[in-house]
Amino acid sequence: MSTSGPWVPLQSITGRALVAPVTWLAVTLINGSYYICAVSEYVPVHYYGAAPNVTAAERSRILAAFPCGQLVPPELARARDEVILLLRYQSQVAGWLLIAVVVITVFLSYCLASCFSPLSFLHFRYWNSYVHNEQELFDEATEQHSRLYAMQNVRKFFGFVPGSENVKEIRIPSLREWQAISGLAFLKRVDKEHYDYSLLHDWALKERASGKYLRIDEDPGIITQL
Repeated sequence: MSTSGPWVPLQSITGRALVAPVTWLAVTLINGSYYICAVSEYVPVHYYGAAPNVTAAERSRILAAFPCGQLVPPELARARDEVILLLRYQSQVAGWLLIAVVVITVFLSYCLASCFSPLSFLHFRYWNSYVHNEQELFDEATEQHSRLYAMQNVRKFFGFVPGSENVKEIRIPSLREWQAISGLAFLKRVDKEHYDYSLLHDWALKERASGKYLRIDEDPGIITQL
């Protein structure tokens, strides 16, 4: 029975996707500027002895201008300063609470994962090391395998592989073959088990390696037809 299941990759992807937005939100709340702009018009200013005899719409407009000191009437300057301090404190408390919740959640997640894991601590460390090394080796094998596979298709089209020594002849692709490998390449399904990865790959699977060959140590006008 698998110890990871489908939830481990999902949790890993979700966690990495949330790092940037949660970090931005926490920094924004600690700074307080956005919170002040968003909430200032809803603050009950009568607590500060500032309740001008204006309509509700006019009061909301004045409160919305609190983040911009130069737009606030002089009689509301003291109330404005106290409101800005209050909102900044609220924003910073919310930011630190968010950081605390994230830290506690991550800590509890690791603790619960360790508690319910059938692996011992050292075995779990070994498993992490194995997965890491397996991924690195798989990436290296993928790079080498795809390169060798691509080399076969390139050799079939040009008659040689770049970097080869003592190349004695090259293949001269026809106009039809150039057209066959040109254009937009899409992943094409060949059958239930295989795909064509490119137009050159598709051409190499369908066409026989025939055509015109030129020996590079001969006169360019001498072309061998196969």
